Amino acid sequence: MPVNALYRDDFYLSTCEAVVTAVHEDGGIELDQTCFYATSGGQPGDTGELERADGTRIALGQTKHGASKDIVIHVPLETEPRPDVGETLVLHVDWQRRYRLMRMHTACHLLSVVCSYPITGAAVGEEESRVDFDMSETIDKDAVTAKLMELVAENHPVYLQWITDEELAANPDIVKSKNVRPPIGLGRVSLVCIGENSSIDSQPCGGTHVSETQEVGQIHIAKIEKKGKENRRFRIRFGTPGDEA
Repeated sequence: MPVNALYRDDFYLSTCEAVVTAVHEDGGIELDQTCFYATSGGQPGDTGELERADGTRIALGQTKHGASKDIVIHVPLETEPRPDVGETLVLHVDWQRRYRLMRMHTACHLLSVVCSYPITGAAVGEEESRVDFDMSETIDKDAVTAKLMELVAENHPVYLQWITDEELAANPDIVKSKNVRPPIGLGRVSLVCIGENSSIDSQPCGGTHVSETQEVGQIHIAKIEKKGKENRRFRIRFGTPGDEA
């Protein structure tokens, strides 16, 4: 059944109470609401724990979507017990992991500002993220890093604006990605805006992000790889280039 995905409106919500609405044969759990982000758009789903009334906890290995984007399935590790339908649980997101993914995902958006080419692919990770661009030009990774860190240091606000599916369809040019479909089908689409009045960037995205660029912290371009005649893969990592050793 459709879930109230609380994370869509509050990226910093790491715990909430929810009622079990379904338990699948493979152990997957559906809830009436959740603060767990489900795998989508290149960002991994959350992990964490579901706390039962007696204090015991069910460890989750992943969170994913069901047959549609309004269904979220919480998948326990194989050895974990199954809750009962109607049971009330307290959800606990692995916040340290989520926050790193939020910082990384925001860094990917900043990279798309520095490198204003169509995006052909992306994957957000805890230690390293990658963004692929449709480009043939040679570009210096240290110069890109310097521009990224300028945007981080300027501490621009990062926030959401909501538009309807119809508004997005009427303005297709705001989509930077060539291959990844924006998060449509729920009636509204979230635009991730960077800078006052979207002065730095505005992009449809259903992922989680920090609230200001300074939270991204020290990042750098570790490598730029040639993936075909007109495709370049940028690898973003936390820390400074000297951390590579």
